[in-house]
Amino acid sequence: MIESKIWMATSSDDKYKEAKEVLAEFGVELGRIDVEKIEVQADDPVEIVEYSLRQMEDDGRVVVMEDAGIFIEHFGGFPGPYSSYVLERLGNPGILKLMEGVENRRAHYGSAVAIRRGSEIKSFRGYVRGTISESIRGTGGFGYDPIFIPDEGDGRTFGEMTEEEKNVISHRARAFRKLGEWLASSP
Repeated sequence: MIESKIWMATSSDDKYKEAKEVLAEFGVELGRIDVEKIEVQADDPVEIVEYSLRQMEDDGRVVVMEDAGIFIEHFGGFPGPYSSYVLERLGNPGILKLMEGVENRRAHYGSAVAIRRGSEIKSFRGYVRGTISESIRGTGGFGYDPIFIPDEGDGRTFGEMTEEEKNVISHRARAFRKLGEWLASSP
């Protein structure tokens, strides 16, 4: 039985908007609980969202959380789940500076979405592979979008794409689609 309304615990307007649009494809209404999640330091975004959901008070609502990161091959997958901290400290110009002269610009975005229904927690992952651009390109999206060129695109960064174009292939959209499919098929 598909849940008609679930709640996303997030402080990010951008993440909430993207998740809401994707889940609407499955007839799921997404409400929002504005919280700063208690984030455990872990290398796996699934561990982070599952831990955060367990720390939230259970008021009977079905709640989802999402965590994502960009994993740059040259840096052994860094910044990964520490992406928001690195973005806050260095920004995209700092990442590009660190990558000056680097030949291996391969990276992937990874997203983990976890849902809590009663005592059950289930997680879903979404990925998109690509490369780090040589310069900041585009003003759309958020985070690392202006420097990430997805393999499945046409050479533009996520920052150069419309929201609709990005939502077709983004890591977050893929994870939320898996959640939507699970909700549609679960009892």
